[in-house]
Amino acid sequence: MRIPQWVKNGLLVVAPGASGTLFHRSVLANTVVAFAAFCCLSSSVYILNDLRDVESDRTHPTKRYRAIAAGQLSRARALGAAAVLATIALLLPLLINRPGGFYLILVLYLVETLSYVFWLKNTVIVELGLVTSGFFLRSYGGAVASHIPVSTWFLIVVTFGALFLVVGKRSAELRHVGATNRAVLSEYTSEFLHSALTMSATVVVTAYCLWAIDTSSTGLSSIKHVVIPVRLSMVPVVLAILFIMRGAESSDGESPEDLLLKNRTVQVLAVVWLALIVGGTYA
Repeated sequence: MRIPQWVKNGLLVVAPGASGTLFHRSVLANTVVAFAAFCCLSSSVYILNDLRDVESDRTHPTKRYRAIAAGQLSRARALGAAAVLATIALLLPLLINRPGGFYLILVLYLVETLSYVFWLKNTVIVELGLVTSGFFLRSYGGAVASHIPVSTWFLIVVTFGALFLVVGKRSAELRHVGATNRAVLSEYTSEFLHSALTMSATVVVTAYCLWAIDTSSTGLSSIKHVVIPVRLSMVPVVLAILFIMRGAESSDGESPEDLLLKNRTVQVLAVVWLALIVGGTYA
């Protein structure tokens, strides 16, 4: 089920949190339900992915310890677990008021991830777009679940931020494990991934700065004690992106998720960013 990967579903909290409505009872309840639904659905897809890749996983230095590849979980039980998790994921949104929009997000996520797992995983460039879309749908799903309007800058930050993380992961994998356990890596060069990483980082920084300035210049956000924290949040964002770029292109090939989970500096920057956003939004 890859429970550590559930941290990605934290993106569902971003839109309600940034809107200042996260702690409204209905919004918080909808966000919790949406988070649980995405956790179940993504885990269902992870299991199907492990079933499909079981042979290649057995030759991977770390993936060979996954339950299915290691022979600790039978194929029949894995399929049964995937079916149960998917069913729960599709039933949970019934707890949301007017769940039609969120159901559309879930269905799009399911179609895209299954397309990735069974057909398009090794299609160059397209696979980057599909993985990026998974991050985007999580972020947008948090807004849709509670019917919260979001700014264009927010959507751009989320989309290119996701692309930045995906390209960073591919760059780290190319340097660390090569194309042996991910065939599509043979279609990429270090130069191409470097260019893609730089492009996406540039868009993220630019769009985030515009979002922070735009958000802190309207309505109640014109109050000074709100403007300053939100605009200061640009600093940890830029520094974190530089750290992730350095890690992805280092000889060790550190992936963004490894940095987020293990690097103390990146974690401190994330905490500082969160404190500034929470302080600016809820002050």
